[in-house]
Amino acid sequence: MRFERPVPLTEIASLIGATIIGNKNSAATGINEIHKVEEGDLVFVDHPKYYQKCIDSAATFIIINQPTDFPSHKALLLVEQPFEAYQKIVQHFRPFMPSMKNVSDSAIIGEQTVIMPGAYVGNHVTIGNNCIIYPNVVIMDHCIIGDNCIIQAGTIIGSDAFYYNKKTNRPVHYKKMLSCGRVVIENDVEIGAGCTIDRGVSGDTLIGAGTKMDNLVHIGHDTVVGKNCLFAAQVGIAGATTLEDNVILWGQVGVSKTLTIGAGAEVYAQSGVPASLDGGKKYFGSPVQEAAVKMKEIVWIKRIPELWKKVTGE
Repeated sequence: MRFERPVPLTEIASLIGATIIGNKNSAATGINEIHKVEEGDLVFVDHPKYYQKCIDSAATFIIINQPTDFPSHKALLLVEQPFEAYQKIVQHFRPFMPSMKNVSDSAIIGEQTVIMPGAYVGNHVTIGNNCIIYPNVVIMDHCIIGDNCIIQAGTIIGSDAFYYNKKTNRPVHYKKMLSCGRVVIENDVEIGAGCTIDRGVSGDTLIGAGTKMDNLVHIGHDTVVGKNCLFAAQVGIAGATTLEDNVILWGQVGVSKTLTIGAGAEVYAQSGVPASLDGGKKYFGSPVQEAAVKMKEIVWIKRIPELWKKVTGE
């Protein structure tokens, strides 16, 4: 999430009750989670396992629960509960503000765009020109839709990230991490009926220009989809994944989190993708292999009874 203006670190520290270690005269430009941080960002860490990862990340300011070594151009904000501090910052700079109108007064709707009955357009949403938003579509706060987009009935854009802070020393182990990111959809995208595209936890979920999705597709938080991709029905993509341009995923493909599928890759139906894939190749299976290799494997598996009979005589 980008702040509307750079926020002095002293103001952030006052808000969350933090002690600043390092440069007190600097200012933060946004808050982000570790997969998406940029220079000028705040990030939080509350487990020693991830201290060094946060210190080495692009983030300039680290909300942390114990002192540690850090580069001289960065600063620590020391608090007892970094996760709660993150939540407080989100609530302060992007508070929940429900709109009771079908189209919020703060939404910007482009020329020749049609919004059909039953659709909901939230606060600070921007929709470009020549779009069609079908009945019962939900577009949540701060999302951006480009020109010439079609969103079919019942789709939800900008639902909260499936992202939780886990601590086993409390009665409720999984505590919701507030989502303050956006969904950004570029021009000429078509999204089928009954799809869900989650907003980023604190960054953007991005759908590239010219991409087309069938019905019942799910895109997880902070995922980046390239241009001119094609997803068939019931594809599911987990969070913080990158799909480069011209990727094709056929029906019921499942893609795990924080991986990359290279440009021009094609994954056949009902495949499972647990790790990154090179571009320009065809894949099949669960876990996936190159399709030609997998097809040969299937042929040999089918021959096992015949080969067993030859060996054993049974």
